[in-house]
Amino acid sequence: MKIASFQHDGVDDVGIVRADGIVPLGALAENAPTSMRAALEWLPGKEFNADAADASAVIPLDAVRYLPVVPNPQGIWCAALTYLSHVREGAGRPVPDYPLFFLRVANSQLGHGEPMRLPDVSSQLDYEGELAVVIGTRGRDIPMDEALGHVAGYACYNDGSVRDWQRHTTQITMGKNFDATGGFGPWLVTPDEFGDPTSHRITTRLNGEVMQDTTVDQLLFPIEYLIHYVSTVSTLEVGDVIVTGTSGGVGLRRTPPVFMMDGDVVEVEIDGIGTLSNPVEAAPAPASGGFRAYHPTITEENLS
Repeated sequence: MKIASFQHDGVDDVGIVRADGIVPLGALAENAPTSMRAALEWLPGKEFNADAADASAVIPLDAVRYLPVVPNPQGIWCAALTYLSHVREGAGRPVPDYPLFFLRVANSQLGHGEPMRLPDVSSQLDYEGELAVVIGTRGRDIPMDEALGHVAGYACYNDGSVRDWQRHTTQITMGKNFDATGGFGPWLVTPDEFGDPTSHRITTRLNGEVMQDTTVDQLLFPIEYLIHYVSTVSTLEVGDVIVTGTSGGVGLRRTPPVFMMDGDVVEVEIDGIGTLSNPVEAAPAPASGGFRAYHPTITEENLS
């Protein structure tokens, strides 16, 4: 089953995707939820056939605005350095003993078809095609052999990275959280339909050219371990997202570097899910005049 968060006629909703459109959950059952987080708690145990829904209930795909698969997750846990090809393209990097995680905020996400924003303060917006794992059952200290049972489904993710801001300090968070830089979509595919995650391929294209191409079985840390690792630290709530990391081929590590520009189109395709596609648009310059760097002056007086 494919489940999408979307907006239609200005109203946010959630529904089941079929070949000719989306069937809102409200067309299938009374008092159905209208948000993904609520739907993931409501759906287990429900039995209905979206393909049997009346044609009048189906909203054509081209009539909706896609929202991020989970617009308001409590946690977006992003893993880094999880593919050997990406580790090796960073000269001198050792293979990590543990996955490197950073957090995204919900406002940094955008849905399928929505413009990915090139910030006014940078020209170094990079792509990172990844598989996202959405949690469907709350848990803490989840053993690896139970981890996949906590998964509600899978989606495509483009962990857009503003590279110069990412390198301002040793903490990369600021370069990972600009508004509308994290593509998440087009929909969630449930585990029964997606099957074994390791059997799937992730391909990232920029203006039709393949930039990244890998298979999920190349992860240094399997999905079960990523869930186990994060849940050892923090309770995973329904709707939380674990973004599993990117492979080699990122724009920063190419010679010369390749960054996304206004007018580009970036796609992340995962077989068994579909294609997340986003145009790239320059964000408008802020009316306030924008960011100004400030470096404090250290003097003997400051230190005394």
